[in-house]
Amino acid sequence: MGSRTQEITDKKERKDFFNVAIATRDVYGETLAELGNIKKDIVVLDADLSGSTKTKKFSKLFPERFFNIGISEQDMIGTASGLSLTGKIPFASTFAIFATGRAWEQIRQTVCYSNLNVKIVATHGGLTVGEDGASHQSLEDIALMRVLPNMTVIVPADGFETSQVIETITDYKGPVYVRLGRSKVPSVMPEGYRFQIGKAFTFNIGSDITIIASGIMVSAALDAAAILKNKGVDAGVINMSTIKPLDTEALLQAASKSRLIITAEEHSIIGGLGGAVAEFLSEVQAIRIKKIGVRDSFGSSGKPDELLKFFGLTSDNIVETALSNL
Repeated sequence: MGSRTQEITDKKERKDFFNVAIATRDVYGETLAELGNIKKDIVVLDADLSGSTKTKKFSKLFPERFFNIGISEQDMIGTASGLSLTGKIPFASTFAIFATGRAWEQIRQTVCYSNLNVKIVATHGGLTVGEDGASHQSLEDIALMRVLPNMTVIVPADGFETSQVIETITDYKGPVYVRLGRSKVPSVMPEGYRFQIGKAFTFNIGSDITIIASGIMVSAALDAAAILKNKGVDAGVINMSTIKPLDTEALLQAASKSRLIITAEEHSIIGGLGGAVAEFLSEVQAIRIKKIGVRDSFGSSGKPDELLKFFGLTSDNIVETALSNL
């Protein structure tokens, strides 16, 4: 992270991020607007959803560097690619389902194949989109982005981490996909934490189990670990916010000290965090792995908390999985 962009996080007061629930998309909009004053090469593109993705804040401050491409996600990615070739740092935003679904060919053929410096920051990922239902709940986006060569995939756990992620990828050269949410999420990362691409944050490693989580499920994992402790189970938690490249060192440490690994993600268990962890550990370490996530199905319409419970993505589900597999 550059020293100038680091100043943004350092100047944040504790109340901005800690002990409050805040939507990661809100922090994205605020951080992007602040970075606009520091990095004059930042340009922002949106697909007619700037009010929802929160890039509207940037558009008001820097209208000459903001481009509403309209409901044309393929064009947005193509235009962002062209801008990157001129030395600009393009941030392209829309809902996760549209960014990774409608524009996948353009991301593959133009952004990743040419290894262009394009930042795709998608909001409204996962079940917590809520009442918009299955058509808008992207449960496949991490798998779609993770399979692409040259693509970095990041899922921040809370607002504090989101701010650092956006600052960090501004200085990073190459394609990046960042998945953000619609709903407010608890603050979980400790004060003094510094995000690094490809580095997990280990809260602790449990001798019985270690829960490897991403996004909103980090909070659920921490709650589950506390419940398990009261039941006599030593449970650790790792925030694997960078899905690609994986922090394989952190995985090896957990697998060598724990009896069971549980992965937890707001995504399909096919191709996401759980798949990535299993793919790596299956070749290097003999350990049982259980995956918490959506099990090969589409989402549904409902309130975010109700959907997480219905699809089995809660701290109670993690606890039950742990106790039944030890």
